[in-house]
Amino acid sequence: MKKKVIALVTKILLVCLTLGLISSFVLEFRVKGIELTDQKENLVEEILKNKPDVFGNILKEPDKYEVQILYTQIDRDSNNKPSFKSFKYRVDKDKYFYPASSVKLSACALALEKLNNLSIDKNTPLIIEKGRESQSTVDKDSTSESKLPTIANYIKKVLVASDNDGFDRLYEFLGQEYYNETLWKKGYKDVLILHRLGNSMNLEENRYTNPMKFYNKDKVIYNQPMLYNSKSYKNNITDTKKGKAYKSGGRYINEPKDFSNSNYFSIECLQEVLKAIVFPEALTEEKRFNLKKEDYEFLKKHMCMLPRECNSPKYSLKDSYGKYFIFGDSNDKIPENIKIYNKIGCAYGYLIDNAYIVDETKGIEFLLTGVICSNKNKIFNDGKYEYYTVGMPFLSSVGREIYKYEESRKKA
Repeated sequence: MKKKVIALVTKILLVCLTLGLISSFVLEFRVKGIELTDQKENLVEEILKNKPDVFGNILKEPDKYEVQILYTQIDRDSNNKPSFKSFKYRVDKDKYFYPASSVKLSACALALEKLNNLSIDKNTPLIIEKGRESQSTVDKDSTSESKLPTIANYIKKVLVASDNDGFDRLYEFLGQEYYNETLWKKGYKDVLILHRLGNSMNLEENRYTNPMKFYNKDKVIYNQPMLYNSKSYKNNITDTKKGKAYKSGGRYINEPKDFSNSNYFSIECLQEVLKAIVFPEALTEEKRFNLKKEDYEFLKKHMCMLPRECNSPKYSLKDSYGKYFIFGDSNDKIPENIKIYNKIGCAYGYLIDNAYIVDETKGIEFLLTGVICSNKNKIFNDGKYEYYTVGMPFLSSVGREIYKYEESRKKA
């Protein structure tokens, strides 16, 4: 009986297609749990090509701009269980881009997991000590409500304002070896974290991380000595030499900049980490983080929080500061019905956004991760990048066009 139903449905669909009654661009039909789809694998490119006045120049030279985009549709069944379908444009784990601050989301999740493994609350005060000349100490934090350093406050500053020092302190709490190998064990293979972002150190110094103590009143409840990663990690990607020159120590070096000793995070791994926080049940247990319900809520609250909504610390930053997709090129306030749970990156001409975007009034939700390099003169570290004339307008427009597509997309 089931085979007869499927055969009948297939005949009906073929007749409809022949008559032009059903578009071949998006065809979706369900029979007793069977889903038939015919969606173009190059959907993202098709969406961009529909706006040649906006994307034409970049689509002509995508290699020049190092564009990668990963768009994931979300559909829900009658039990509200989500399912995912991804579409890629030039996504390639072997095409290196500098991930900048987009790596910070992984540090936030891992820091909370490590605290849980140690049975330490995220609001527990800590003292960060100095084990080497290159390191710095912290025993007070004026941006924290308690005026004391805590992992919770570092995470908040990282997610709301992309604070570099906050990331560095999470990196020091994790240690280089633990940070990388925990992610690799979880299945995030296309990742390599080699250095801090705020405190500039050489490769060797970044293998050392500060000693620190967590305490309750006068009692030390956890003492972490200075950690050293005795393993020498190497980026095996061959595509790490970029541009034609770079600036270092005030002088120009007339050769490509080598990013082989820089952080690395593939587009797909960025989105998988985001999904592990927003949709943990959608991933295998191996890829999930050991987080409590309140940890997930804490992360999502601050991923979505706009700078003006943060009371401690207070920020005088526009809404678009950390929201590149849809709103990055705007000075307007983001409407209350649109929530963006994301982490951006910006450095060396690279702009990255990794976002879960929701419109609560229209029932729209999707995942979107993308990168573009806006470095016309191909010289790195000279401060001359086209962030606001090329990169930001591109990512904002990509977000808007995907959103418009979602508005018209038929959902199951």
